[in-house]
Amino acid sequence: MAQAPRPLRLLMLGDSITAAYGLSRPEGLPARLEATLRARGHAATVIDAGVSGDTTAGGRSRLEWSLAEKPDAVIVALGGNDGLRGIEPRTSQANLRAILEMLKNRGIPAMLAGMLAPPNLGADYGREFAGVFQTLARENPEVVSYPFLLEGVAGDPALNQPDGIHPNPRGVDEMVRRMVPAVEMLLQKVRPA
Repeated sequence: MAQAPRPLRLLMLGDSITAAYGLSRPEGLPARLEATLRARGHAATVIDAGVSGDTTAGGRSRLEWSLAEKPDAVIVALGGNDGLRGIEPRTSQANLRAILEMLKNRGIPAMLAGMLAPPNLGADYGREFAGVFQTLARENPEVVSYPFLLEGVAGDPALNQPDGIHPNPRGVDEMVRRMVPAVEMLLQKVRPA
């Protein structure tokens, strides 16, 4: 009898959005994404490598030990806290570039989930911050680009927790619904073992 294929290991390197802030683990983004992928016929395990409050610098510094999980592919979902703290966009860009380079050098397919800066930091900062993800997408055509992690959820009170920043369970499900096509593109890039 043929053995079932080993589930693909998909690591989500992120912040509180990934770490299910304010939610139970089963309601969080990694768990809901995994359930949706499996329902769509993908043998996939989504590993939660989210740390609340993490910046691109934090993600960069812990990438090495996150890769001890031996992922087949990585979703990089960082930048929200950089924007909230007004970190210089070129600093965020350098950190994300280093993360993508490390994954490329190890032959691990990646998806970069973009983020937008909060509007209170002004239009110039917002444009420069959004440009970080656009530039990295142009520089790395092999990386699956998902322009905005919170697409369709940001700013909608019905889909967010009372803090207006973190998605509620309905918001998480909407995020998953919108991002699944990009995640499936990422899974197609994984070389069979």
